[in-house]
Amino acid sequence: DVAIIGAGPAGLAAAVYATSEGLDTIVLDCRAFGGQAGASARIENYLGFPTGISGLALMARAYNQAQKFGTEMAIPEEAVRLNEESGNYAFALRHGQAVRARAAVIATGAEYRRLDIAGSAQYEGAHVHYWASPLEARLCAGEEVALVGAGNSAGQAAVFLASHARKVWMIVRGKGLDATMSRYLCDRIAAQPNIEVLTQTEVVGLSGDNGVLEKVRWRHRGDGRETERAIHHLFLLIGAAPNTAWLAECGLARDRRGFLLTENLMTDRRGIFAIGDVRSGSVKRVAAAVGEGAQVVAAIHAYLARRENADGR
Repeated sequence: DVAIIGAGPAGLAAAVYATSEGLDTIVLDCRAFGGQAGASARIENYLGFPTGISGLALMARAYNQAQKFGTEMAIPEEAVRLNEESGNYAFALRHGQAVRARAAVIATGAEYRRLDIAGSAQYEGAHVHYWASPLEARLCAGEEVALVGAGNSAGQAAVFLASHARKVWMIVRGKGLDATMSRYLCDRIAAQPNIEVLTQTEVVGLSGDNGVLEKVRWRHRGDGRETERAIHHLFLLIGAAPNTAWLAECGLARDRRGFLLTENLMTDRRGIFAIGDVRSGSVKRVAAAVGEGAQVVAAIHAYLARRENADGR
């Protein structure tokens, strides 16, 4: 009935709900289960885990739950092309086989640009963030924070965090913000007394114990001068790319950055849905991805019912 491509939180949630509600479901992923969330050393803001849980442990529970309900797992197995065949969908696989289903769910996520610093992964989930929401703002209330990025998303995050944090160090590799950020944001940043923009600067070191970030070190690219400060939260807003290259021949509608456009989680092709970080406008949160995974199953049921009614006529 349903083929789900991607075994991150969105894909696994869709699998749990689809299989538990009687849909014959298969999940494919070219690497392993867990997605971006599985690489997080610790997630401290997921509902039901007040002391936190590692991303891998959380995703392992989801994987086992999907299997318990009878989801078929094909991992690692890479889908390289999506074709339509008589109203159904066929996923061509790397080794020549194909998986066919009445409905398709794309949950392949996005690759967030990370710092090329040894050991930085251990701080993801609790101390290194790729999004700035009220939750993160509360976590760093009254503290110094560092933010890397020079685009509009980075500017908006800096202004937002400045209303909660004691100090926002905005780290920019280029010579300024004017070439990459809207004028109004540049003006707002300049007007914030607790935002300091460090141009021609890059983060070169993170340090801490047991997955707790304690210090951030940066270097000026011109004179080589290094600065280290006690900082517990680092925000990286340096871009992301959706994992949609394999859909190039499919012709699904995308936004200018390549993320899939949807309406009620369905793409512009009936029966093909997109959930999680691969979807344009999605909230980059594990809980949001899980919610979309649950929501899409209701949409799939409705789609299959309409299709069966049409076939019956």
